[in-house]
Amino acid sequence: MAALNFVSRFAEIGIQDRSSVGGKGASLGELVRAGIRVPGGCVVTTSAFERFLTALDPHGSIRLSVSKLPAQDSAAIVQLSEQVRAQIECAPLPEDLQSAIAASYEELDRVPENATCPVAIRSSATSEDSAEASFAGLQDTYLWVRGSDSIIRHVRKCWASLYSVESVTYRRRLNIPEEGLAMGVVIQQMIDSRCSGVMFTRSPTTGDRSVVVLEASWGLGSAIVSGEVTPDKYVISKVTGEIVQRNVSTKLREHLPNFHGAGVSDQQVPAERQNIPCLSDSELQALVTIARQVERHYGAPQDIEWAVSRNHPPDENLFLLQSRPETVWAAKDKAPVAAPKGKAFDHVIALLSGGALKK
Repeated sequence: MAALNFVSRFAEIGIQDRSSVGGKGASLGELVRAGIRVPGGCVVTTSAFERFLTALDPHGSIRLSVSKLPAQDSAAIVQLSEQVRAQIECAPLPEDLQSAIAASYEELDRVPENATCPVAIRSSATSEDSAEASFAGLQDTYLWVRGSDSIIRHVRKCWASLYSVESVTYRRRLNIPEEGLAMGVVIQQMIDSRCSGVMFTRSPTTGDRSVVVLEASWGLGSAIVSGEVTPDKYVISKVTGEIVQRNVSTKLREHLPNFHGAGVSDQQVPAERQNIPCLSDSELQALVTIARQVERHYGAPQDIEWAVSRNHPPDENLFLLQSRPETVWAAKDKAPVAAPKGKAFDHVIALLSGGALKK
């Protein structure tokens, strides 16, 4: 297998490549194609995962064992998950695969001069971030990773997280087949975020498609994901751009890059910033414009991660980190409210008949 199949740059892929780069990787490539500003990066493909898994488990016993797990047997799932994750995290990569990943990372490692480019390592399973099922949060993400050896180690950890207790339990309960299930891994340049957050192109609480709901907090978005901070919340009309709801919270904590090592540092927000908005109104409007553009491109409501860089000029500092289909209200939209009746009065007859039978 050619090494070129092991890694794809964002510019080379799109949403139709989900089977080869996973849901998250395919979406990032699609955003680049749509002209959205996205931090540079690449995806370690599902071919790389298959190459690694075949070398580790040539007879396919891992997938077979997982597929036989009873969905409700938590103890068996935990035991097998721990065993498989340990196998994957400790196994060496084939030399051709290791070289391909290292070379692709070195292409990203261009700025700043004489430094090592920090990246996020993010899972991208083939069934992840689809309109039918969301694997968000079930596999691992690692932030501010630097150096080829560390990149390769964390790619392996991402692969291993496909067999986390949560992910395996989810697949077994939804009866998702193991055959063909694979994982791409996103390697994406990190943004030193002044603030970051999420935005939904329909209200996650009411399903209203005429608004964008946006949450924002200081620093990296991991502070919101972990629940350590209550973010500012805005509701903005898509039609008029009016901010119809504005809730500025007290933001006590922020996640900042660990510039002296790897990962992030949990810090207290200075008092003068705790109770002020972390976004200006002009930045809000710019984000809403991007949200509408992304929704138009995909033709469906989206759940979007974004960041505002502290190191880029004001007109170039908004980045999207991910966009996935909104699933909760999409599922409700598909569910029929009631079975159609042949005549307008038939439902009344049905109700009366039901009542008579109960007497």
